[in-house]
Amino acid sequence: MNAETWPVVIVESPFAGDMEANRKYALRACIDCMRRHEVPYASHLFFPQFLDELEPKEREQGLTAGYAFWRVATKIVFYVDRGMSHGMKLAEARAARMGMKTVIRKIGR
Repeated sequence: MNAETWPVVIVESPFAGDMEANRKYALRACIDCMRRHEVPYASHLFFPQFLDELEPKEREQGLTAGYAFWRVATKIVFYVDRGMSHGMKLAEARAARMGMKTVIRKIGR
């Protein structure tokens, strides 16, 4: 399979709470996508590098900006070994409203 044909997928996994453990889990989720020949996009790994996750206004900016990438994604992939966070539930509801394809995956905690 040629990388140019790999679908872009949005990765949803928990971030709040134990942010370090959740960050590592999100990285594993992205690796899982790559093994499936998908291009993962995990906004919760990208935006906290320059936005403060603990500052409500900046967290909201990150969530809003992350949704912009949904225009190019073929599906939303929810990694649920560590549960469904509030942000993931919001993304799930948004995906349902938009008629986006969703997939639930587990890779181990």
